[in-house]
Amino acid sequence: MTVGNEAQSIVCCPPLSVVYNVTMKFLLRLWRSLPIWVHFLMAKMVRAKFRAAVAALIFDEQGRILLFKHTYRKWQWGIPAGSLEYHEQPADAIIREFFEETSMQIQIEKLLTVVSANEDDHLTAVYLCKIAGGEFRQSNEISEIKYFDVNDLPQMLLAEKELIRWAAQEVRR
Repeated sequence: MTVGNEAQSIVCCPPLSVVYNVTMKFLLRLWRSLPIWVHFLMAKMVRAKFRAAVAALIFDEQGRILLFKHTYRKWQWGIPAGSLEYHEQPADAIIREFFEETSMQIQIEKLLTVVSANEDDHLTAVYLCKIAGGEFRQSNEISEIKYFDVNDLPQMLLAEKELIRWAAQEVRR
């Protein structure tokens, strides 16, 4: 708006990215507050009948496992994982997911196993990886990353605990 010779700027609203981030944080925290049975029911209703997923297991020099603190899960700590996009290769998917959630790069060392979940209709390709670069930055999904002793894991999904303990033995061989 111009008044005389002076130009005035009018601020109408925050940038769309700010609105998106604030909204996502709110929705993810709301999701976490819902009972676990609602999580399973909603997942069954909106997800594809059969899914493919990927996970990264990253051990440090002391044999500790890297876990993510998820903003939307009941049991917040868990292994880095995510779903494949259509026509995406599993190895590309875990590299993409890890970067999207942390701003860090990983390098795949090898495919450890492919697991089928008992409670859900999906397969997960589990890779042994190592950090290749970058610095952790919080995302809407991940608020913290931390290494844990495999014998002193935080409260998390039992299936993930069992996978970590199995993988720790496999990696030591």
